[in-house]
Amino acid sequence: MRTHPPAPGAPSGAGPGPEAPAAAEPDPPGPRQLRMILIAVSVALMAVIASVSGLNVAQTDLAVEFGASQSTVLWMINIYTLTLAALLLPLGAIGDRIGRKPMLVAGLTVFGAASVLAGLAPTAEIMLGARVLSGTGAAMIMPITLAVITSTFPEEERGRAIGVWTGVAGGGGIIGMFLSALLVDVASWRWLFVLPVVLIVLALAMTLRSVPDSRERTGHSFDTVGALTSVAAVTGLIFALQEGPEKGWSDPVTLSALALGALATAAFVARELRRRESALLDVRLFRERRLAGGSVTLLVVFGVQAGIAVVLFPFLQAVLGWSGLLSTLALMPMAVLMMLTSGLAPRLAARVGARTTMATGIALGGAGLALMALFVSVGGGYLSVLPGMLAMGLGMGLAMTPSTEAITASLPRERQGVASALNDVTREFGTALGVALLGALLSAGYRGAVDGRLDGIPEGAADTAREGVANAVEAAGGAGPHREALLDAAQRSFVDGWQQAMWAGVAVMAALFLLVLLRGPKSPAPAPAQVVRAGTPTAPTDRPALPDRAADRLGSAPGSSPSRPTR
Repeated sequence: MRTHPPAPGAPSGAGPGPEAPAAAEPDPPGPRQLRMILIAVSVALMAVIASVSGLNVAQTDLAVEFGASQSTVLWMINIYTLTLAALLLPLGAIGDRIGRKPMLVAGLTVFGAASVLAGLAPTAEIMLGARVLSGTGAAMIMPITLAVITSTFPEEERGRAIGVWTGVAGGGGIIGMFLSALLVDVASWRWLFVLPVVLIVLALAMTLRSVPDSRERTGHSFDTVGALTSVAAVTGLIFALQEGPEKGWSDPVTLSALALGALATAAFVARELRRRESALLDVRLFRERRLAGGSVTLLVVFGVQAGIAVVLFPFLQAVLGWSGLLSTLALMPMAVLMMLTSGLAPRLAARVGARTTMATGIALGGAGLALMALFVSVGGGYLSVLPGMLAMGLGMGLAMTPSTEAITASLPRERQGVASALNDVTREFGTALGVALLGALLSAGYRGAVDGRLDGIPEGAADTAREGVANAVEAAGGAGPHREALLDAAQRSFVDGWQQAMWAGVAVMAALFLLVLLRGPKSPAPAPAQVVRAGTPTAPTDRPALPDRAADRLGSAPGSSPSRPTR
């Protein structure tokens, strides 16, 4: 007669004999509970994503309120992203061990408390501390939201749920920015923090009621050194990308941060190679096309998306003269299309394959950049860039979901917190790279074009105009009879810089398109290892899903056993 393992928590000497009844296990989540789980993690993710860009619309208000310099205000914005990116991997791994539901609940609590503190902050120092705390809570939430999906949803529904997640991750920032701009316009910058608090309270209530718990069971010790080196690596690299455009790429602070990031990255890779299956992140998996292709695609896609925002906002505000609220509203068609196609991408991937879906999305994104480069003009206004924005929204949505699935499918199910964190770190790196590189190209193109158009402009106003199009608009107010000439020179030069940045983006997307065609995930992308849901017996074949031949080469981690969602 076949025997059954003891129920979790049973005394070690109370193993069942041949006549012992099978341990009762909770029923797997039904359709209604799965919907509630998806809504809960999506709401939590929206709170995190909205807080990334929300303060951007209140920079002037923050400077006036706290008497802060522009550098301090930028740190209020950037330190949240820096903290979030640095802590994603270690906190994702800890969530795998202590349980994803407890980590999500703790993260929501920390994030909510930090948002309240930020909204009530009386000084710039307290605001900075609140933003660090918010970033910590966000790093506890973000990887767990995706890990809950990949460890809870059955295989046939997982792709659709990941599509919803990627849609919120991709378009949520623009929606959050629009709502933030609306709150600043009709109320006060302090009301920016009401939105995340409301979302957090809703997500917390739904999490406590509906989200099951799951965790990793392993005989390996936690990779503390790997976690610390990953924090140092991400902090150094992200800090350099944030400070490079502001301080200059040859500034000692920027170079020191780059050196720290590079050395820590090398140390992290060397350690993880030595620890192999017990590593925080088994870097050997990057040899496989799914993980490598998915990561590179997300890096480029989110980099281009962030770079587009850097270009679009000054165009809409400084060139067209629109308000912050109207400029954010103008980005909504791209965000809505991105969210819709993220949800449709799994169905398309099931029909034509993940690689074809990703390549199609990348091609559409590149076409959108080319359309904007070809047709953008001062006279054409918003309509000259709208077709390109729509193509970008379609393309990004199609590329993001299969890329995310490729990453989560490449790591074992019990390491989904790490897989999700890797997905999120890639997004953050891509965003920082896109802002830094496309922003630098735009600035260089603008400066190169504006010099030859400032003849006859008073020296003081001309020097101010060389700093950027927003500075030129400000200087034009005091330029007297030269106002129109100064504005025309700055606006046309901005368009020249825009075109230079967009063509660079087209080249990057073309290279990515070829890479995905040659080395993208096999079509269709395999799903993660079969989820062991409550009520489903563990079969001997339930081993972690590793890409291609990696399962044979790496084997299963000694001492590890599959996690079970518990309710």
